[in-house]
Amino acid sequence: MSAETYRDAWGIPHLRADTPHALARAQGRVTARDRAWQLEVERHRAQGTSAAFLGPGALSWDRLARRARLADTARRCFTALERKDPETAAWVRAYVDGVNEGLAGNGQPAPEFARIGLTPGHWDPWTPLGVWLATHILFAGFPAKLWREHVSTHLGPEAVALFAADGPGTAGSNGWLVSGERTTTGHALIAGDPHRFIEDPGVYQQIHLSCPEFDVVGLAVPGVPGVAHFGHTGTVAWAITNAMADYQDLYRERLRRTGAGVEALGPDGTWHRAARHTETIDVAGDAGQRETVEVEIIETDRGPVIAGGPEGLDDSTPAALSLRYPPRVTADLGFGALLPLLRARRVADVDRALDAWAEPVNVVQAADTEGGLLHRVAGRVPVRPAANGLRPVPAWEPGHEWTGWHTPPRAGLTDGVAVMANQRGPSAPLGVEFAPPHRADRIAALLAGREHWSAADLPAIHTDTHLASAGPLLDHLAALTGLPASTALAPEAAALRDRLLAWDRRMDADSADAAVYAAVRAAVVRRLAAHPALASASAAPAYPEVLQPWLALVPRVAYALEHLLRTDDLYGIDRAATVRAALEEVAARPPAGTWGDTHRLAPWRALPDTAAAREDEPALSGDHDCVLCTSPVPGLTDRAARGPAARYVWDLADRGNSRWVVPHGASGLPGSPHHRDQQPLWLDGELAPVVTDFDRLTKESDD
Repeated sequence: MSAETYRDAWGIPHLRADTPHALARAQGRVTARDRAWQLEVERHRAQGTSAAFLGPGALSWDRLARRARLADTARRCFTALERKDPETAAWVRAYVDGVNEGLAGNGQPAPEFARIGLTPGHWDPWTPLGVWLATHILFAGFPAKLWREHVSTHLGPEAVALFAADGPGTAGSNGWLVSGERTTTGHALIAGDPHRFIEDPGVYQQIHLSCPEFDVVGLAVPGVPGVAHFGHTGTVAWAITNAMADYQDLYRERLRRTGAGVEALGPDGTWHRAARHTETIDVAGDAGQRETVEVEIIETDRGPVIAGGPEGLDDSTPAALSLRYPPRVTADLGFGALLPLLRARRVADVDRALDAWAEPVNVVQAADTEGGLLHRVAGRVPVRPAANGLRPVPAWEPGHEWTGWHTPPRAGLTDGVAVMANQRGPSAPLGVEFAPPHRADRIAALLAGREHWSAADLPAIHTDTHLASAGPLLDHLAALTGLPASTALAPEAAALRDRLLAWDRRMDADSADAAVYAAVRAAVVRRLAAHPALASASAAPAYPEVLQPWLALVPRVAYALEHLLRTDDLYGIDRAATVRAALEEVAARPPAGTWGDTHRLAPWRALPDTAAAREDEPALSGDHDCVLCTSPVPGLTDRAARGPAARYVWDLADRGNSRWVVPHGASGLPGSPHHRDQQPLWLDGELAPVVTDFDRLTKESDD
């Protein structure tokens, strides 16, 4: 037997092989068969060549990928991996060989290829590292430093804390561990759901990998071998949440052109030669037309310049920004952790494996069948001055250098549970901004409501819709009661206020009250963002388009709304009057339906498809600060581009009692019976069973 492929009732691939390398090859092959189009998109995004077939809308990303040197960094990391860890490098090569075999032998490629006349390309050994890097380069939210500088410049330093919140481009997660003393079986449970942009196909691939050395089920990242973030080996299971750590720095650079190229002013007061060359990006246009865009690539001693240059960004922003990020410095993406994770038998094995983890920086929870528990941060965070974490720092001034690496913190359990939802927790010393505590507090409260939990009980937590962050706005509405007759609300507005004060604060799709609350909230956000006191922060600086979501005022007001409504003073803005005007606006034209009428899934597709969009924009429950985190952008849209990219429950008593689900389905091929078959489960908060017995599976092929 070289490798065998099986499928369960949901089309999830179950692979069995003689060796880890043969298994990696099979994983690459089946991924290419199931998700060829997704792999092609991710390969091009890692290379900065996606505009060649996606058109001008992808150009800003391609520029960032080129200027940040993503592909070159991936090559460096793979070269270093071959030298330091040849076994893992060979394992990655085997995966890539499988991808290339699967792409070449796929007799029915995804229809997207024919639609744009594209043929699947060739993967290089470093490509999985490029995919990983491109997937996570914005995970730490370094553009938030641009926002802090922008808002501090225009509204004052105190504005940084006012607008601190889980930003519009940040990925998060819920995760909780329940120890054996709090379960019905005496063995631990781990559950959660990673929050990412919902893509089609999905960003996680359910998979089962079995060979004599290990037998693992988990959620893989398509294009990357193994199971990195969420896995269960039968005797140990692990899961992660985003630690919200700050491990990337931006430097303001002073650059000048010379006859020999470009120089950058260093902290020693002298000019140093910067690496420089030009690259071209092909951009697809209408009717087969193509454009070539030239990009100047500059790298200083700090890192690659991602915005601006010797001439600045524009007349109003005479600056250049370089990005310093760990893999570019160390030539290590942490792939040395992947095989040891698959081979893990106990939490001590997971712990040792994670010592090699690099990025993204995660909070990890793990448990094993012998009662072992683990709650730690994993990843590489540089030691440097606090100012580096807040905003771009001047490259020409001393004192902003990296001087080492933080020791990842560890944490324990409280009352037999550990809860992480991107709040300020064990990773607090490593970050600047964290998610509000609402999701974490709600999960902890729900877990405290029952003495003992089973695997079947936990999915109810995934879909809890209580919105604690509604409190400040409802408090302002409550203050509009008992007004003198001369200033009393109109009857329609008073009735709407009373209705919201009686609301149960649940953002259920079928709730008309939730729709009314969302409409009032959106009106408040728009009115605050339009206020003259905030007007100076409304015009974002001329940074690249791909970074603009972090700089837009309306989303920042939306996600920081509870802070803005609670602070003692908000630049003299009469918030009571603002809330009243918003209430009266909605009372005059209240929403006719329910929250789910406007709060709909808006998955990202590389090639937008109007028909598919209509099919796949179902009504959603939840909201940004609910445990069921389906994020609208109040003031802009109720549609949700972010949400649970998977849900899981790992049972350490019996892996067969574990459960999982992804949006859409296991297949990325439109028309496949498994392209959309998990969507009803995902929408209803149900999970599919994890099956690991090969006798209960359907054999698909011998390869």
